[in-house]
Amino acid sequence: MNAFSKLTLAIVMTAASTVAFAQDSHAGHGAHGAAHAGHEAPAAAELTDGEVKKIDKEAGKITLRHGEIRNLDMAAMTMVLRVKEASMLDQVKVGDKVKFAADRVNGAVTIVQMQKAQ
Repeated sequence: MNAFSKLTLAIVMTAASTVAFAQDSHAGHGAHGAAHAGHEAPAAAELTDGEVKKIDKEAGKITLRHGEIRNLDMAAMTMVLRVKEASMLDQVKVGDKVKFAADRVNGAVTIVQMQKAQ
């Protein structure tokens, strides 16, 4: 075999082994994804305290002064957030104390659950 044939054979063998390794490493990915889903659910269910500062129904946004949002690693602050469903804005008014859960939806921090605080 000449040097070119040996080089070609080595490249083909390396590529084949890389594909086999990738397939093998993803074999348990379904179980891995299910395990992550279990870890994410409690974080999403954890409610954060907040106070309604402003409501913009046309834009589907609410301004909240809120505590730490742990699942997003976000410190306490006042910020504008999107709401998952516009009807959430009908449940509250400026000055209300709320408990909410937020997550990233299409890259934007979005309230996915909200209720008046008791």
